[in-house]
Amino acid sequence: MTDSVMTQTPVTSGSQEFSWRWFLISSQGRISRSDYWLRYFLPYFVISIILTALDFMLGSYSIEAGAGLLSGVFSLVAIVPSILILIKRWHDRDKSGWWTLIIFVPIIGALWILIECGFLKGTEGPNRFGPSRFASEQNLGEVFE
Repeated sequence: MTDSVMTQTPVTSGSQEFSWRWFLISSQGRISRSDYWLRYFLPYFVISIILTALDFMLGSYSIEAGAGLLSGVFSLVAIVPSILILIKRWHDRDKSGWWTLIIFVPIIGALWILIECGFLKGTEGPNRFGPSRFASEQNLGEVFE
């Protein structure tokens, strides 16, 4: 086999290669801050509010549990994709996805994730997790050698 056949190219979230399947069920590659906020956080937040409102209207919301039937099921279904998206965001910062576990540190962990993954820019150009999300930062000769 030739070297080019054996070499695997990393998956990116660039506009040419973006797929929702990759975005939601893969831990490989990188996503930008805009992908994180606009394709993940904003839709998740809006859906959660709508489902919580429906729970209130249907009478299935429990103040003690802090959730209702619909919003609770949605949260359980969304937990794995949420973790995988966060891992790709850590990858964009050129850090291991294991940093996601910092969420278990009370208060500081959530703040750390918010600042690192929500507000800080990813590394420019390719890093060990794949090429940049932005075509202008990609050195194709370096990425696909």
